[in-house]
Amino acid sequence: MTNFEFKNPTKIIFGKDTIKKIIEEIPSDAKILMLYGGGSIKKNGVYDQVKAALKNADLVEFGGIPANPEYAVLMDALKIIKEEKITYLLAVGGGSVIDGTKFLSAAAVYEGDEPWDFVKKREPIKKGMPFGTVLTLPATGSEMNSGTVISRKETQEKLAFGGPALFPQFSVLDPQVITSIPERQLVNGITDAFTHVLEQYMTYPAGGFLQDRFAEGILQTLIEIAPRVIKDPSDYEAAANFMWSCTMALNGLIQQGVPGDWAVHMMGHELTAMYGIDHARTLAVVAPSHYKYNFEAKKEKLAQYGERVWNITEGNVDDKAYAAIERTEAFFKELGIDTKLSDYTSDYEGTAEKIAQRFTDRGWKGLGERQALTPQDAEKIVKMAY
Repeated sequence: MTNFEFKNPTKIIFGKDTIKKIIEEIPSDAKILMLYGGGSIKKNGVYDQVKAALKNADLVEFGGIPANPEYAVLMDALKIIKEEKITYLLAVGGGSVIDGTKFLSAAAVYEGDEPWDFVKKREPIKKGMPFGTVLTLPATGSEMNSGTVISRKETQEKLAFGGPALFPQFSVLDPQVITSIPERQLVNGITDAFTHVLEQYMTYPAGGFLQDRFAEGILQTLIEIAPRVIKDPSDYEAAANFMWSCTMALNGLIQQGVPGDWAVHMMGHELTAMYGIDHARTLAVVAPSHYKYNFEAKKEKLAQYGERVWNITEGNVDDKAYAAIERTEAFFKELGIDTKLSDYTSDYEGTAEKIAQRFTDRGWKGLGERQALTPQDAEKIVKMAY
């Protein structure tokens, strides 16, 4: 295990009927901008709960943040922040709304001309406007981490960045909110969280025994509760475990002292930017090919994962490792997730070459846990996923 320093300052307020507590967390003299997405919160009661909690607050609203937070839309929100002299941001939504709010937190205090500059530079964000969140869709873990991903349609880019200033001050997690979530989004959430864990776990043995067990526990929990959540989102026990697993999958805990991969996400982001495919589904497309292509480098952890998570006991290390990849792909398909790019678009020829060129242009010459995955490797992996 390598040296590490770990600090997560986000306060979690978890459980039934907890949205009303947000007023206790926001400064009484704050001028608040409430940010949300397409309006589903107005149908499921969350909007009304937030408005009731903040009935005596100075509140401005901005809705319409899309599923992949779009730079142009967020720039409209930034104008409101400046014009209304907003001092506090409140994200009410899933990962996209929270990610968009993180961008706005940084952009609100940015002294340069073009906020996209700090997105492209990917330098750690060290100052931002304070913000909190009310989570409505478990998936990304953005409610308890300092990372964000922003899209820009005009350049067909989807880029990740972050920094210590982008932790939410608080996040409210009420599992009851998932009751009205469509099955497609529930399935996406399970797949997203599952792949977040794999990115931090499926590398090579690094002596992080506890981190491995944490990761395996989250994976096993997601596998166990997936059918229950899909069958009946109002099953509170299943919903609570689903929501907490998604948060724990990417709040920094399981990645401490061990290597991380994240190449699956880098390739997946390009597929979303190019074709508009749901983020979680791009991960399910790329992951199996990525593990097959990098089989020799990852087979020890693949076999361990197969044994501990899927109870694969027959064969040698290679046999168990390969069976683990097959079982993972089967799990995605059982959830109703297609795992080939051609399932989503007929216009896939040339995709791999475009992604390799983008990685080259950005100087991404070595991705993955060993910084050894080249743009040419990425090209081959994406082709395997056609």
